Parts: sequence; C-alpha cells; structure tokens
Amino acid sequence: MLLNTAGNIEIINDLDIKKAPKGAITRYWLQIVTDGIGVPIHVPVIVARGKEAGGKVVGLTAAVHGNELNGILVIQRLFKEINIDELKGTIVGVPVINVPSLVRKKRRFIDGTDLNHIMPGKPNGTVSQVYAWRITNRIIKHFDYLIDLHTASNGRINSYYIRADMEDNQVKKMALLQNAQIIVHNPPSDGTLRGTADEMGIPAITLEVGNPNTFQRGMIRDGLTGIHNLLGFLKMTEAEVEEHDDETVLCKNSYWIYTDTGGIMTVHPQVTDLVKKGELIASMRTIFGDLIKEYYAPEDGIVIGKSVSPINQTGGRILHLGILK
Repeated sequence: MLLNTAGNIEIINDLDIKKAPKGAITRYWLQIVTDGIGVPIHVPVIVARGKEAGGKVVGLTAAVHGNELNGILVIQRLFKEINIDELKGTIVGVPVINVPSLVRKKRRFIDGTDLNHIMPGKPNGTVSQVYAWRITNRIIKHFDYLIDLHTASNGRINSYYIRADMEDNQVKKMALLQNAQIIVHNPPSDGTLRGTADEMGIPAITLEVGNPNTFQRGMIRDGLTGIHNLLGFLKMTEAEVEEHDDETVLCKNSYWIYTDTGGIMTVHPQVTDLVKKGELIASMRTIFGDLIKEYYAPEDGIVIGKSVSPINQTGGRILHLGILK
C-alpha cells in the first residue's frame, strides 16, 4: 500500500469498493494519468461504506468542467452530514473529475476538449480520450446510480435543473426526487458522462446547480436536499423525502438560441420565465448605443439558462429555451 505523506491518504489505481472499510468514510487519491514530466495526476475519491455487506452504490461526481464549483461543496457537505452508523450500502463521491482543468481554472481539458462531449473516451486515444476512458472504467463502472453535478459555463447563468432520460422509469424517479425547477428530457448516447452511465445500465442524471466559478449557498442546499431524497428513497439512509413547494416544469427537449450579428446584448427574460412565441427576448446595440437588431422567441417555452455577458459576437448564445411537454 502506498501512502500519500500529505495527509496519509492511500493512493489507488482502481476503485475497489469491497476493500473500503465497512462502517467508515475513507478518502483516496486515485491515479488516472501522468503529466508531461511523468508526475501522477490523482483524482480525489471519498467512500462512505455502511456496516452491512453489499447494498446499493450511489456515485456523485462534480467538476467534469474545471470551472464548475458548486458540486464540489455539495459532495463535501453530504459526507459531513452522513451518519455512517445508519448507512446501508455505499456512497462514492468524486468532488473533482477534471483535475487538470480545475487547477487551471479552465472549463475544458488541457487539449481544448470538452470532456463531457467525448465520454466514454478511448483506451488508446488522445490525452482527453484516455483520461475520459480511465475515469469511466476505474470509477464510474462501479456505481449502481449516478448523479453528475454541473453548473452553467462562463458568461451564463442557469436555473436549478435536471437532464435525464425521462423514458427510463428509474431515471425519471431519480430526477423527480431532486425537486428541481425544470427537468429536460435527454436520451443517452450523447457523449456525456450521464449518457455513458445510462448506456452501461447505470441510472444517471445530470444535476445543474447554478453558476460557474463561485459557491452559491442556495443552490448547494437544494442539491443536497435532492441527494438526501434519493438516499432516503433507496432506503440507504433514514432521511424522509422532502417535497417540493413548487411544481417542477417538465420539458420534452431544449435548445440554445444564437445571435446572427455581434454587438452589446441585453437578454430580457429572467431564468425560469415562461416566454411566448414572438416575445422580445434580446436587444443588440452598437458601441454607440444604436439598436442593431431585436430577437424574438421562436416558440413558447421556459428560460432554462441565459447569457449575462453583454459583449456578444456573431454566433453567441442568447438563451437556453426549454420546450414544455
């Protein structure tokens, strides 16, 4: 056994849940790859294993994109709140999937690739493909359920919403337990970590918890509540399912609306606003303040997320429109 002298945390090359001590919360550094001078890159892993043998394994992952921070705190706080003496089964938390990008404060991987577009990667591919493959096969394959935590990207804000395959009954139940503002139906096979888990027979959802590069207490609290709901529903903890005060809006699909010219943009609706076809959604002006163009909703829907960056080039994002069921 190798020990990391900085905190005496065991270094592992694969996640073997059966080796984690029962009735304890254990921390690991899981070696994924080595960098350009041969120094190992480790992913932090936390395993809470109940006293009883067997049981379900719920996996929680965050920071697939290096600028998505809220999920890190959700996972940290969950493991602080878990009563290990009452836990049935196992919870695995991976606070940071994309370690190289987190330390660089960048969204994409070091080769410019979006990791959440190339899952499950390849065993003998590019640097990002190999990294994705090892994450999938050294960590994700050991889960029975997965909640993958994300946020909006730079210059955008999000509602508290879910992406899930709502045609899968287990996934649908997982999604509804999160008490999200919005749920968007997303089939698997889309290159995401969630989609890859679904393809592997692991019920999975993507949980979008707010905005990038920051910690948001309200979003973190909501994310924790949803996860506790799932653990209680699965009888892994004694938590009672907490009902949502407001009805969750279900969307059959969603898409981004883009600009066809550049300028200084104002997006008018707020996140979670309902918009009607033909409603003004954005105005574009020159640097002198003259109106260039106005943009209108192409159909009825709900605002899932929006751009908050005024400086917008041709082809920039305006808002993320969810189409109601």
